[in-house]
Amino acid sequence: MTRGRSSYHRAVAATNREAILGAAAQLFLEFGYDRTPLARVAERAGVSKATLFKQFPTKAELFEATVLAAGGSPAPEPVEIPTGDLYAGLVVLGRAYSELLTRPRMVALMRTVIAESHHFPELRERTFDFGTLPVLQALGRYLREAHAAGSADIDDPDLASAQFLGMIASAIFWPRLMHGTWSITKEEQTRAVDEAARTVAARFATP
Repeated sequence: MTRGRSSYHRAVAATNREAILGAAAQLFLEFGYDRTPLARVAERAGVSKATLFKQFPTKAELFEATVLAAGGSPAPEPVEIPTGDLYAGLVVLGRAYSELLTRPRMVALMRTVIAESHHFPELRERTFDFGTLPVLQALGRYLREAHAAGSADIDDPDLASAQFLGMIASAIFWPRLMHGTWSITKEEQTRAVDEAARTVAARFATP
């Protein structure tokens, strides 16, 4: 009986969390960070304030979780990452990252971060750990495994990862973030990922 109740409570908590994050995303985008009280989030999510505070004690923590949820769900389709060919693996991961960056909710939430973080120390001081997103975790593992296998010579995988993702983001994300009417075609996104993968592979792949 105890095990059944525990499973039930976990399911309820997961359902409540999903409802809270969905409501928070809608409200943050509609009203901004400042004008979104936690009580309003609880009301829209259909949960008590106590339930919300139990999972997210502060608004900054809720906002961080909302941003990460926007980048982590819906879960990406499983992809097979080629081994032994640094360029091919980077292309697969780069395309997954490109898809993540072009999700409408992700762009809108990042605009909120940039627009409002300087007004709110609690938001500015939170670290939005995008390294927890599945595609970024996969990239870090891939570069370390490539180095260990000898198919790449990468002394600093974190730096190489940042360089690769930075090239992609500068081509497909930052212009869109700064200019609401800017657009990029699928073909242009594919070319940006391909060029970034070729650049990194040329630098780090072993002969």
